[in-house]
Amino acid sequence: MIKINENYLKLASSYLFAEIGRRVAAFQEQNPQKEIIRLGIGDVTRPLTKACVDAFRKAVDEMGETNGFRGYGPEQGYGFLREQIAKNDYQARGADIGAGEIFISDGAKCDSGNFQELFAQDIIVAVPDPVYPVYVDTNVMAGRTGGAAGGRYEGLVYLEGTPQNGFVPEPPKEHVDLIYLCFPNNPTGSVATKDQLKAWVDYARAEKALILFDAAYEAFISDPDIPRSIYEIPGARDVAVEFRSFSKTAGFTGTRCAFAVVPASCMVYDGSGKAHSLKDLWNRRHTTKFNGVSYPVQRAAEAAYLGDGPAQIRSTVDYYMANAKLIKEKMSSLGYTCTGGVNAPYIWIECRGDSWKFFDMLLNAAGVVCTPGAGFGKCGEGFIRISAFNSRENVEKALERIEKAVKKT
Repeated sequence: MIKINENYLKLASSYLFAEIGRRVAAFQEQNPQKEIIRLGIGDVTRPLTKACVDAFRKAVDEMGETNGFRGYGPEQGYGFLREQIAKNDYQARGADIGAGEIFISDGAKCDSGNFQELFAQDIIVAVPDPVYPVYVDTNVMAGRTGGAAGGRYEGLVYLEGTPQNGFVPEPPKEHVDLIYLCFPNNPTGSVATKDQLKAWVDYARAEKALILFDAAYEAFISDPDIPRSIYEIPGARDVAVEFRSFSKTAGFTGTRCAFAVVPASCMVYDGSGKAHSLKDLWNRRHTTKFNGVSYPVQRAAEAAYLGDGPAQIRSTVDYYMANAKLIKEKMSSLGYTCTGGVNAPYIWIECRGDSWKFFDMLLNAAGVVCTPGAGFGKCGEGFIRISAFNSRENVEKALERIEKAVKKT
């Protein structure tokens, strides 16, 4: 008989965003006339920029011509895009990253979930709490944890983010092998300084550990003193992989394009202690399981770096950050303690109680969807996340509804 991977049975309840969708669908069924404003899942609402659309259209036209048609492209990505990424995102900021160390993919979520496949089952994994669920769930699926108990999985090392440490955890006292970090953070909106990231790089070098650094929201950083890449930290090339995405910056959530950076100097080890190139291992996995992002999509992504593209992308980012400012100011004026909303498009709000109950209150009383912090881990209880990814009109309307709902409770 065919047997399942029983590690899937360890997964606690349903996936966070699926549960949110279930509750919203049930509410809509019971209240078909009520308008719902979604400030929960971080999906963008602004259209693709003109520069990206023009490049997309031109590339599609090329695909319809004999001389312009392309079949399978390089699994690692076309050189024209990888070179722009290396030049603009890294070398321009003093980070020593070359085009050959960049792997184009269809999503940072996919990369952060897939990368753990390269490592032994018995490694010690450290994850933040609160945490983006993919980091945890994929390691549960891989069999690196015990069962769920008290909101956590046995066998994982949880790096607690709290108001006391500004939601930026310090390296653990014990040894770990694989470390997930996300800055600007999803869900808390917190950012890490160069000194804080240096402590992590130093720890990883001392322990021969690896950092998987999720920088999907780096474009939202406005403070010039906050690093936008872990490779701005000396020594990080040897111990860190970085994930980035065009989803939230260029609006590619439905278009799909992202990339992982795997430096050539980053080594991992077999059971005997022999070093191996992580870049070579990821290249083997990537080329075996992935056929590449389509040519038109990569041309559209390239346009984010050319001509008017950067200014258009900046305008979109500024639009969302203006929403974030409104949300943070309103929630603060209502007496709630808020994190984020300055260098990140998320506002992490202390709701002073059960986060799912607060979610249900906002849904039922205001018709507004947020994200309950409990879905991000034990340390997320007592908080909600509100996203700035919506229209100005909807954000303003949602805040009016929230104010009325809160004042009635």
